[in-house]
Parts: sequence; C-alpha cells; structure tokens
Amino acid sequence: MSTALAWALTDSWTMTRRELAHWARQPVQVVVGLVFPVMLLLMFGFLVGGGAGVQGDYVDFLVPGMLALTMAFGLEGTMLAVTQDLGKGVVDRFRSMPMANSAVLVGRCAADMLQSAAGLLVMIGVGWAIGWRTHGGAASFLGAVALLLLFRFAMLWIGIHLAMVAGRPEMVQAVQILVWPVGFLSNAFATPESMPGWLGAAVEWNPMSATATAVRDLFGNPAVTGTSWAASHATLLAVAWPLALTALFFPLAVRRFRRLSR
Repeated sequence: MSTALAWALTDSWTMTRRELAHWARQPVQVVVGLVFPVMLLLMFGFLVGGGAGVQGDYVDFLVPGMLALTMAFGLEGTMLAVTQDLGKGVVDRFRSMPMANSAVLVGRCAADMLQSAAGLLVMIGVGWAIGWRTHGGAASFLGAVALLLLFRFAMLWIGIHLAMVAGRPEMVQAVQILVWPVGFLSNAFATPESMPGWLGAAVEWNPMSATATAVRDLFGNPAVTGTSWAASHATLLAVAWPLALTALFFPLAVRRFRRLSR
C-alpha cells in the first residue's frame, strides 16, 4: 500500500469517527431515520395493500422492495450535514489541514453506510416479524444484502455531490425531491406488468427496480415476471448501475470539493 493511500485511509477513518460522534448528540435524527422506513413498510403492507400482478404472498414481494427503497431514501440527512459544514466554515478548516481531499467526503459516506446497515437490519427484523421469510441459503442472503448496500453507496455519492451543488441547507429539500421519482417509479410495490406499457418499461430500467428484482431472486421471494432484457438481467443491472453511478459521482464530488478551496 502506497504512503499516499495509507494517509488517505487514515484521514478518512478520522473523519468517519467525527461523523459517528455526532450520533450521540443527535439521537432523534438517528431514530427518525430508522423508524421512517418501518412506517412505510407497515403502511404499504397493511393499510394501502396492493400486489397487482404479484404471484405469491404480497408481503414476501413487498419487503425486498422496501429494503431497496430504504437504501434510496434518507439522503437528506447526509446532504444537510454536508451543507451545514460548508456554511459554518468547518470544511474550510479541514482543507487547511494536511489531509487527503477525499477524506472529509469518504468519512461522511462511511458513517452513513454504517447507519444504513443498521437501518437495513431493523427493516429485516420488522419484515421477519410481520411474516416475511427468505427461501435461499446464507450465501444468497448475504449477496442480497451486499447488493442493497452497494446501491446505497452509489446513492450516497449522488447525495454528497448534489449537496455541494446546492450549497445551502434550505436548498436540500428541493434537491431531495428528485429522489422520490426514483423510489416510487419502481417495482417496489407492484410489478411493471400491472402498469401501462410505457410506464412499465420506464420502471424496469429504474436502477432501484434492478436492485429490488435481484434481491427478491436471491431471497427466494416472488419475482417480477416478464421477458424483457431488464427483468431477465436484473442481477447484472443491480451491480452495473451502482458501479456506474459511483464511477460518475465520486470523482464529481471530489472535484467539486477541491474547487471549493479556490
């Protein structure tokens, strides 16, 4: 390992610990982030219902979709933290220190990934409590969790970049609205076959739909039927989409951060 990479990892871990220390001072925000997706799961599972076109138990279909949706939502906390640091001049002090330019952003992302993993465990526990079951082996289960976290990783870098573009906390809400179409124009709640043709085609090519379909398959839950390329290659897309998004937005975020110091 090169010296530069070692220093970058050390700096990133220091910034990760800084973000984790904020959890103790903001417990309400952490709890809300964990509870909100649980409320959505219970609402769609028991109040709204649905399942048009689903073959099998709707709860088994819904829970993997909600897990994917949870990985897409909740970016406003990350975006607010970034914009608040920018507004308070904290980032200016970090830039004056001898640390890697990416360390502040990587630390923010790493801390949020830990919170996302905790939220995923909570959602899996709630899903189990309401009757959801997996029917694959341990390797398939871990593979599904890995795909979910990979999708979250990509979404976080999109959020970090958009936060620096927004620049101010009051602009975060407007930017956050862009995430909602990604979440709801997906197969999280219903199959594309139950939708109008043009809408179903758009839903199938949604990155979140690919993740939801792939994890359903790995969990052994009801799958989204159909013969389209997008549906039959969901696992490939569930890997390719997050990698492509990360490859695009990670360098954009780091470059934007460097420009802030000019």
